[in-house]
Amino acid sequence: MLVFRVAALVPTPPLLIPELTGAGAAETADLRAAAVDAMTRLTSVADRWLALGVDHTRATYDDSTIGTVRGFGVDVVVSLSGGTAPTAPDPDLPLAVLIAGWLRGVAAPDDAIEVRTIPTDASAEWCAEFGEELRRELDASAESWGVLVLADGANTLTRKAPGSFDERAEEVQTRVDDALATADVDALAGLDPDLCTSLGVGGRAAWQVLAALEGTGTATATELYRGAPFGVGYFVGTWTRD
Repeated sequence: MLVFRVAALVPTPPLLIPELTGAGAAETADLRAAAVDAMTRLTSVADRWLALGVDHTRATYDDSTIGTVRGFGVDVVVSLSGGTAPTAPDPDLPLAVLIAGWLRGVAAPDDAIEVRTIPTDASAEWCAEFGEELRRELDASAESWGVLVLADGANTLTRKAPGSFDERAEEVQTRVDDALATADVDALAGLDPDLCTSLGVGGRAAWQVLAALEGTGTATATELYRGAPFGVGYFVGTWTRD
């Protein structure tokens, strides 16, 4: 059976959440619309879905998780399910978990999601093993799965970027975007962890897990957005399998 029917690829900037951008929300409207579109495509196809993001450690967040983005300026509550959460919102959740919860609430308010975080500094070998492990897990399920991959590109694309400017960043970002736009798993698996770290490519580990999860399958890629607002590379799209 299919490992997964569809993967949605979205970035994790807090500016996806309109309340955090205020009067500047229009500047990121295209990015936000693309992210919601990708999420909607995912939830319309799969029976169940989970999210993969990066953080300092490997962890799992189940559908009882509830958080708030007040650490970014506004107390917007997000959750990983549509039910009533048993605990108060956690202000210290990883950004990938918060964005997954926000996207779920906008695109699929009646659904639930599990989020698994991957260490940002995980080696390419570790990512390959984790992706293969996840493939075996999903293969054993009787349901079709969707996978939401939350990952950012280089944060060194302009002089005003969060990581300042690095002249190598544009080439690497183009390589990443092109690989995601064509479901090129070999290109993603071959990303250099040290180079990506130096260029602030925060999503490298998540993309390498996705490459291993896809394996030798042939996915059809759809690009919905690529750009670098505020000097950070963001890609939005889907990988689907018949």
